[in-house]
Amino acid sequence: MSFLALFAIILFLLLYTVICYYVGFNGWIWLKSMPFTMNKSIYISVIVFLSLSMFIGQFSMFLPLKLIGYLWIVVIGYSLILLPVANLLVFFLKKRGVFWIGLVICGVFLFIFIYGSYNAWTPVVRTYDLTIDKEAEGDSVKILMASDFHLGQIVGEKHLQRFVDIVDEEIPDIILIPGDMIDDYIEPYIEQGMGRTLAKLHAPLGVYAVSGNHDYYGNDLKEIVREIEKTGIRMLLDETILINDLFYIVGRNDLTDKHRKEVNELVSGLDHTKPIIMLDHQPKDLDVADENGIDLLLSGHTHRGQMVPANIFTKMLFDNDLGYFQKGNLHSFVSSGFGTWGPPLRIGSQAEVMVINLTFGTN
Repeated sequence: MSFLALFAIILFLLLYTVICYYVGFNGWIWLKSMPFTMNKSIYISVIVFLSLSMFIGQFSMFLPLKLIGYLWIVVIGYSLILLPVANLLVFFLKKRGVFWIGLVICGVFLFIFIYGSYNAWTPVVRTYDLTIDKEAEGDSVKILMASDFHLGQIVGEKHLQRFVDIVDEEIPDIILIPGDMIDDYIEPYIEQGMGRTLAKLHAPLGVYAVSGNHDYYGNDLKEIVREIEKTGIRMLLDETILINDLFYIVGRNDLTDKHRKEVNELVSGLDHTKPIIMLDHQPKDLDVADENGIDLLLSGHTHRGQMVPANIFTKMLFDNDLGYFQKGNLHSFVSSGFGTWGPPLRIGSQAEVMVINLTFGTN
């Protein structure tokens, strides 16, 4: 480990310790305003446990501990917004109203947890109509696209069944999944038998998926591909396939793969008079896709930040961090995802499925 990396880790831990102390101290001040007393040693032990849960939960297969760690991250994040405001109010009110200000903050967190859970577990279907100025037999195709399932300990069979139900209701011609099917490790997927539910997905033109960054993190990519393809889903790993002589699907490996092919390699030799649809998990290099004749680019990854105000950063990082965007002749669609990463909450985004009614020919 380099000195710079070690310095960064130490700096992060120091900063994190200060933030946890700040949150814990404010919590203690609020508790002291109540008509009952709490043992200070017990309170400190609880704060220390919560502070450590963020790290321990990442390496634990014990679901409650993992959830506690993720929810503590949410508490820390929003406390950095709420507590300075509360501190200013207490200052201007000359330390009056501590109890009621703390109660309001607790109410805000209750709202975050309830409304955030609703958004995470209640997917919506967003429908788009798009015309690509290329001829193809059949004139139109109904695409159902969903990304970022993050199937694992938290997002499991029950939420996956919601997706199957949506597919059965929408009856698409083709299903496309641009990455992050698995949340780091394949074991929970296998243990919960999620493959049985995933195998219920059917579409006349097939079901296709590509790798996402989280499919690489557990070093399980080969096993993930094997398990996913057992369900009838075709994983496109830097591959191109011609669908019924109508249009191409280009499946690009995630940016995490340092050896992934360039776009020009993937489309070389293709008949560019036919529509070309590319799945690329991270919506980067839209100009490169446009320059190489990609008509439709489908991505995920951003989650639109999942929890505001993180969406500010996704907007800064990507030309398109949610929904539809056109760049030159390229049409880009980015989904906020069907599952969640980390906390099973969404504020400012909602679990979603995209339906794209794609028409071919001159507008």
